[in-house]
Amino acid sequence: MSDVVRMAAIQMVSTPRVEENKLTVERLVRGAAAEGATLVVLPEFFPMIGATEEARLAIRETFSGGPLQSMLSQLARELNIWLVGGSIPMAGSDERRALNSTLVFDPQGHQVSRYDKMHLFGFKAGAEAYDESLSIEPGDSPVAFETPFARIGLSICYDLRFPEYFRALGHVDILVLPAAFTATTGEAHWEVLLRARAIENQCYVIASAQGGRHETGRKTWGHSMIIDPWGEVLAVLPTGEGWVSADFKRQRLETVRHRLPALKHRRI
Repeated sequence: MSDVVRMAAIQMVSTPRVEENKLTVERLVRGAAAEGATLVVLPEFFPMIGATEEARLAIRETFSGGPLQSMLSQLARELNIWLVGGSIPMAGSDERRALNSTLVFDPQGHQVSRYDKMHLFGFKAGAEAYDESLSIEPGDSPVAFETPFARIGLSICYDLRFPEYFRALGHVDILVLPAAFTATTGEAHWEVLLRARAIENQCYVIASAQGGRHETGRKTWGHSMIIDPWGEVLAVLPTGEGWVSADFKRQRLETVRHRLPALKHRRI
């Protein structure tokens, strides 16, 4: 098991155009890998933000594959990295909606894990309103997967507000959270919730976000960040596209858990 692994959180300001966003993904992932990252996380909705619901439904992919899955697989294999593919629309049981799914690819390009977002965002403040349940079909179970260096838990955006979800994952070494937090809720709660999840689960957190003003006028909060098991923010990118990197250190993880064995002190 590796003691030190370079992690990277990719930040984007996705457009309504899938092919344009795919080129951005390739450029940013290659940049992070060139700097030594071997675990790279993309943001939520990386293929498309701002298009119509019909357009998003039209790019749904299935278990048998599709162009987005092929791109992610090829990138992971070519760059010899673990690639957590933010989220893409996947076909579920409801023809009128799509699953919002994170797909994970190993360094051989094999899809090794999948998580369908469970908690669907709803918010209303004046003219700003969101209801994901209208277009997204919820998943039904938490997901974690094993790598040679860490056990990694998957989550997406609004899941962040539900600590019981992360407890249901069991002990994990790294939590990943692709997101497209609104500027309103992000400014108020993003960092404090991410740090809380890291502290209470005594693990690293990689949060990859959409970060900027999109073509439709929607503004996402950004502030992609990597946090250590003590709650220290190791790296942050406030706005705009790019990436942040930091090291997963096995010794740091074990030291925090040894000095304050809170996970062993739980009483249910």
